[in-house]
Amino acid sequence: FKAIGRVAAQNVPVLIRGESGTGKELVARAIYQNSNRSGEAFISVNCAALPDALLESELFGHEKGAFTGAEKQRIGKFEACSGGTIFLDEIGDMSQLVQSKVLRLLQQQRFERVGGNETIQTDVRIITATNLDLDQMVRDGEFREDLFYRLNGLTIKLPPLRERDEDIVALLDHYLQFWSAQM
Repeated sequence: FKAIGRVAAQNVPVLIRGESGTGKELVARAIYQNSNRSGEAFISVNCAALPDALLESELFGHEKGAFTGAEKQRIGKFEACSGGTIFLDEIGDMSQLVQSKVLRLLQQQRFERVGGNETIQTDVRIITATNLDLDQMVRDGEFREDLFYRLNGLTIKLPPLRERDEDIVALLDHYLQFWSAQM
């Protein structure tokens, strides 16, 4: 967890690797809370939980009439999170189209909404996570190599919980507090 302190102060993308259930989102939140962006928004998006078309609209927003059912303009997470940090969980499940748009955002800090022509400037730090082997996905052509290298600026590899007995109590405490607050 020393790595969290080292990467929090740097305003660069972070890739968190680890099996499901290892606490990747908790690490992302700890990075955010210890960064100079901690007073701004933190938004978490699970890329595996949304179909491609919906993920693109969720991240970048859409204009009225951009597709069937788009009855009004909607801002996306990158726009809503300007100044803050966005956590893209399960980045390896993202389609090539959405990958190319995220790459452009990383390079230029600007994007267009789905169905729009207006370029929107943003300032967002991206933290990503995956339980997949992105290196192999790049070799297999399933994940963009240029995006991989942009996201891989700083990498934190989380060992599985079965190798981190000392963290189990802290995770249990966190989830007990979280679920107690929900009740």
